Amino acid sequence: MTTGLPLTFVHNPPDLQLPLYRWRLVLSYDGTRFSGWQYQPSIPTLQGTLEQALTQVTKLERKDLSLVGASRTDTGVHALGQVAHFVTPFNYTELQHTHAALNGLLPPDIRVREISPALPDFHARFSVTGKIYRYNIYNDTVMDPFHRLYAYHNLSKLNTCAMKEATKYFVGKHDFSAFANTQRNDRVLSPVKTIFRMDIIENGPMLHVEVEGSGFLYRQVRNMVALLLQIGREAIPPEIVPKILATCDRKELAKVALVAPPHGLYLVQVKYKEEHLQRPVDAPAASFAARAEKNSFFYLSGDHGDLLLLSDARISREFMLWVVLNEDQWIYVSVVSLGYFA
Repeated sequence: MTTGLPLTFVHNPPDLQLPLYRWRLVLSYDGTRFSGWQYQPSIPTLQGTLEQALTQVTKLERKDLSLVGASRTDTGVHALGQVAHFVTPFNYTELQHTHAALNGLLPPDIRVREISPALPDFHARFSVTGKIYRYNIYNDTVMDPFHRLYAYHNLSKLNTCAMKEATKYFVGKHDFSAFANTQRNDRVLSPVKTIFRMDIIENGPMLHVEVEGSGFLYRQVRNMVALLLQIGREAIPPEIVPKILATCDRKELAKVALVAPPHGLYLVQVKYKEEHLQRPVDAPAASFAARAEKNSFFYLSGDHGDLLLLSDARISREFMLWVVLNEDQWIYVSVVSLGYFA
């Protein structure tokens, strides 16, 4: 056993059959410059970038890590709560140093929010019970330049009442073939998915379309949003949603709406059964992203005046705009000054 080193783990004797220890990661990333999640040689992808950091930290080959993501997000799509897992033939005694090393090696547009031990039967993709996605629409004649990479710009005034009416037709169990691009459908066993809720949240010029479901087909959320945009523009009525669903034909949707661009889409959260998240026996404690120190405070300036933010908020220092998580809502503000209580 090695102790006191930046990366602390227990080695097994080389002549024994090595068990595989499984580790769960929760990730946030800005997908702007990446060609999606899935590894591609010679092209910057999120999986490939994360694997490069993991190989340096673990000293394992890429193929031995068996890194799997819960969602293979598309080019330009962002994540607040992507989940992935990887395996090692050794057990860590603690995870804080490994966590810090990974974030030290990763570029600033990818961050590991959490690393925790996982049960052998946990699978980042196949253990999923639900996902939450959010699509941001900036609805104003002039686009805020600080949102241009993170929200779709719609110039004309949208009828949000009609859009909210249309969301009701998506909720429930449906065949979503009409809302899936065909390139990846061969990977999905069934096009039937359940939408638990679909909400439109208005925050000044910003509209957040948030949808929670059992799973989603390739580009399903972006196609659903595209239809909502056309309904909001009053080009088509809300009642068109069940009619298109019933056709199970992507070509019918294409007659009235084109897929919404990727940069407004975020993977917010991946859900699992509680038993899949239990800590294994003899496993180290999970390591979480650091929060602000006790008694720290931040003077922040936003669209609705100044804000004194106390220490129970989580802050990312990696972006020009600071992202504050407060009561499950992401608030974008700029830093005025930083201080500490005496």
